[in-house]
Amino acid sequence: MLKTVFITSTEAHSGKSIISIGLVNMLLGKAQKIGYYKPIIDQNQPQHRDDHIDTILTHFDLPMAYEDTYAFTWQEAMTKIDTESQGEMIDTIIRKFKRLDEQYDFTVVEGTDYQGEGAVFEFDINAQIAKNLGSPVIIVISGEEKTDEQVINAALSAIHNFAAREIQVLAVVANKISNENIKAVKNLLTKQLPPGILLAIIEEDKRLKSPTMKEINEQLHGKVLFGEENLANQVDNFVTGAMQVPNFLNYLKENVLIITPGDRGDIIISALQANLSASYPKIAGIVLTAGYIPEKPIMKLIRGLPTAVPILAVQTGTFETSNVVGAIRSRISADNTRKIRLAIDTFDRSINLPELEKSLISLKPSGITPRMFQYQLTQWAKRIKKHIVLAEGNDERILKAAARLLSQDIVEITLLGDAAEINKLIGQLDIRHELAKVRIVNPAKDERYVDYVNTLFELRKNKNVTMEMARDLMTDVSYFGTMMVYKGHADGMVSGAVNTTLHTIRPALQFIKTKPGVSLVSSIFFMCLPDRVCVFGDCAVNPNPTAEQLAEIAISSAESSERFGIEPRIAMLSYSSGNSGEGEDVEKVRRATEIVRSSHPELKIEGPIQYDAAVDPVVGKNKLPGSEVAGRASVLIFPDLNTGNNIYKAVQRETGALAIGPMLQGLRKPINDLSRGCTVDDVFNTVIVTAIQCQDIK
Repeated sequence: MLKTVFITSTEAHSGKSIISIGLVNMLLGKAQKIGYYKPIIDQNQPQHRDDHIDTILTHFDLPMAYEDTYAFTWQEAMTKIDTESQGEMIDTIIRKFKRLDEQYDFTVVEGTDYQGEGAVFEFDINAQIAKNLGSPVIIVISGEEKTDEQVINAALSAIHNFAAREIQVLAVVANKISNENIKAVKNLLTKQLPPGILLAIIEEDKRLKSPTMKEINEQLHGKVLFGEENLANQVDNFVTGAMQVPNFLNYLKENVLIITPGDRGDIIISALQANLSASYPKIAGIVLTAGYIPEKPIMKLIRGLPTAVPILAVQTGTFETSNVVGAIRSRISADNTRKIRLAIDTFDRSINLPELEKSLISLKPSGITPRMFQYQLTQWAKRIKKHIVLAEGNDERILKAAARLLSQDIVEITLLGDAAEINKLIGQLDIRHELAKVRIVNPAKDERYVDYVNTLFELRKNKNVTMEMARDLMTDVSYFGTMMVYKGHADGMVSGAVNTTLHTIRPALQFIKTKPGVSLVSSIFFMCLPDRVCVFGDCAVNPNPTAEQLAEIAISSAESSERFGIEPRIAMLSYSSGNSGEGEDVEKVRRATEIVRSSHPELKIEGPIQYDAAVDPVVGKNKLPGSEVAGRASVLIFPDLNTGNNIYKAVQRETGALAIGPMLQGLRKPINDLSRGCTVDDVFNTVIVTAIQCQDIK
């Protein structure tokens, strides 16, 4: 059974970190315990940690000690080789790897970064390690500044050299291939690769290469004068501000870094004004050279500006500073979540994931972890792309989530709101690239407005809705978005980041209405606990359901649970278990349980049951011996909204669990509500869940 893969390259700066990050992300969606191992790291200073290891451990929250992720620094490895102790070095590498192999379902191993003495020498070391670990390899070839022929030759040569050492090659990744060369490289490699080797082509993306202002400041040993909170700004270009202002402004590009002497107040002020102007692109930052600090009036003016870009001061001259900036090689660091997400998106988009999974994974995990659940949701949503309307398009969280969703090609999105206001916010958030193809609709100005007004009037005229009221209601984003879904112009809607739950779902109740055979709209949360995912219902809609309504909530929740890959074992919660308690509230739960058992005898259900007996195997066995649900419940139904809402929030806050939802169930078409305290992740996950619901609509 394959439990490891070795990622290696043939030169420095190949971009193999994209593959290791993407691979760990993919594997965490398939297995519960993933390890990471980099036998030889470049870090030679004991007080400094390896940036890439930190990124992997921190972003994916891998429960590994840093010391367990590597065996030697490059300097230590060279000392072993120089003293003819290479065998001892390999033994240590194997020993540390075997410890990980015993602890984890799968271990991703990454080769050296080719910062050492020679490419051939380093290739041999990587080959020896892969051979001794019994690990197949993924080879990453850089296409940076290479012709088609050079890329092809590098790939075939690496494959030949690994094959000569009897090391299996799983895949070849041609990375950083220019757009004009992609087709040729793909065609030539497809024809010449040995059978069974997976091929991936990754287009060159300057967003992955571009350093941040933080990286530039570290390399220049600069002093931050302003804008420390914006050091994550990405630098795609740089320009030297040594000319007159009118000429200088002509050279401004998106995410540009301006390098200018500190006494050029005219350049500094004009650059900051351009950054505030809608007529010029966004500026990433300014570096002031030659040890000059702007004069007091200039400093005072900058302090009073509403948005200060990062401004650094350095001692070196303009020419020397420009050379250093031009030579900076950006790394994907733990604090740059945007670049990490871009790396994952690039990996998912460029690799044939089903084929890679087939090659790598022969695991049969028991249960489902939160990350496995989220990965599964994303893959389901991608199967049939759906069109989701986001009603609150002028909210930062909505826009950031939309950028992630579109960059991963999960759904199509329409944003509702004023286009000028939304585009301005998109520019400020620096997500123009991700949202380049997003649709923005202003309800009152849309060509469908009149048709929607007439439809609403016809649907609601018997409920005393006049034409004037219909016109007014249809300018509301919740009504307009819901009507888009009703008319089939969108598949689903998500709202509630700004609006209340009632405001979000009222239009759906008025004209989307419930599914046949369903009388009640209810909700569930997917509670992603550290070791499992379970369903909580109803925690958002129905204040005090009757026994019949509680039974319907349980049945709907079980159907939703099964739809999302969670085997339903229903616990009807109360303050007593079994026959131990009496009272009106307990009887309601007992009656609801009987209704479910009678109408759906195939469902595993227990009630009334206390929370601890539902989820704790020991308590469950003591209180309800022989129960199929006690201690193993996956669907927990609360007797009323007060109990459910408080418990889901308590569990979320006290355990750090991720709560995905609420997901509304029972409607003919998917409309979902967000909490006004939602995060970007909440929006992202709710849209994905909505898209999956849309796939079930015939």
